[in-house]
This record gives sequence, C-alpha cells and structure tokens, in this order.
Amino acid sequence: MKIEFLGHAAFRLTGEKTVLIDPFLSGNPSAKIKPEDLTGIDMVLVTHGHGDHLGDAVRIAKDNNAVLVAMHEIALYGKANGVASIEPMNIGGTVEVQGVSITMTNAVHSSDFEGGSAHAAGFVIAMDGHTVYHAGDTGVFYDMNLIRELYAPEVALLPIGSRYTMGIKEAVKAVEFLQPQIVVPMHFGTTPLIQQDPEEFKKAVKGRAHVVVLNPGDSFTL
Repeated sequence: MKIEFLGHAAFRLTGEKTVLIDPFLSGNPSAKIKPEDLTGIDMVLVTHGHGDHLGDAVRIAKDNNAVLVAMHEIALYGKANGVASIEPMNIGGTVEVQGVSITMTNAVHSSDFEGGSAHAAGFVIAMDGHTVYHAGDTGVFYDMNLIRELYAPEVALLPIGSRYTMGIKEAVKAVEFLQPQIVVPMHFGTTPLIQQDPEEFKKAVKGRAHVVVLNPGDSFTL
C-alpha cells in the first residue's frame, strides 16, 4: 500500500483500490495537487463536515464515479448534491466497499456543514493486509486504547496542530494508547494558527513508533 500525503489532513491510499481521505485541496495553501488531477479514485472518505475536511469530496466523488463514505448525514448531503454512490455509516460501524474494510471510530471534535451537522469521526481502513487509522480532527481520548485492542492499526495518521485538535503533547499520548508501528503527523502548518514543528513531535515520540514526516506530495510504501 502506498500512503501519499496531499496536505493538511488529506491522504491518498493506493493499493488494490484507491482510497482518498478528507480531500481539502481547493483553497488549501499547502496542497500541490488540484481536484481535477485526481483520477482513478474508488472511494472518498470524509471524517467530518468542516470545509477543511469535506473540502472537494463531493466534486471528486462525482468526477471519479467514486463511493462517498461518511457519517450518515454527510453521505446524504453528498447524494443530494449529485454523488451517485454513497455508504452512510456511524460510529462503531464497519462497511466493506469493493473489498476494503472501513470502520468508523469516534473523534472528539465539533462538526457541521452546509445545511446540517454530524458527529466528527475517524476511520480504520483495512486493505491489502495493512490497517491504517486516520484520526480525523480530534483531541486525545482514552478509548484510543480500544482502537488498538480491536483493530491494531499498523499506521496512525494523527493531528498535531493544536488549537483545533491535539497538539504535540497529546498526540504523543495518543501514540502510547494506539501503539502503531508507524505514525504520520498531519493537520499542522497549513495556517499560522496551527503551526507546529513535526521534528519536535518525532523527538517526543522517543522510539515508541517510527515517525514519518511527509510534506505535501510525499509518500511511502508499506
């Protein structure tokens, strides 16, 4: 599986299928790719309705005839705006989309979108024998221990930007709870309000996991 960072909290996972998560590209000063550049997307996952996560999801899903996977209310919003295939779900549930297992986890964060509101969430994605946890926007919460116990994510994509999500101190505690092999920091540096040093995070993790710091456009392969 190839894990590519597209900026902010957006990732593209490429393996048997191509999974796009939180594609905030238009208006994102850190993004190196435009929505129209994304082709071959099989499914688009949205953690919550804020514009820097819902972003270009509806447009990309329509352009690629991709499945939109999201909290029930957000999925219905996508359908009302022209997305042909949706998989609405809620926290604690698992759906299988084209052979990819997607479990929705809790996230401690607010969430609304144009015309509605829906609880914020994260995702555990199992594909090609690998398990990736995208935490979405969240503070650290003790039930991350349950995510480790139930799903044993190999890779954790964790926000470190503070102010709107966990900061470095809290993200290190999340690593302790989750015990992944690999951690990728996200949701930092997009604006001055969430400026953080990922190398400081890497140093603070102190060998609890392998920290991979990615710039937008960078990737690594499991």
